[in-house]
Amino acid sequence: MAADNNRGAQLAATCAACHRLDGRDIGIPSIIGLDEGKLAGALQAFKSGERSIMHTVALSLSSEEIATVVHYLAAQRKETERP
Repeated sequence: MAADNNRGAQLAATCAACHRLDGRDIGIPSIIGLDEGKLAGALQAFKSGERSIMHTVALSLSSEEIATVVHYLAAQRKETERP
């Protein structure tokens, strides 16, 4: 379980190039704490070319990696806004 969590964190680091991993939305939607099914569906749509913006990124992920990163991201909690 810890190995999966570590692998999920490693894969999520790629997402951090565009998506903030603290859950804040600054122009690009947050992917932290989202429903696993919705997130997996979105990644599969990108991978298949149905959705295009992240097509290349999604193609680089195996089905197992998608499941791992989706599980990791869904389990994360957004940071509370600081004053």
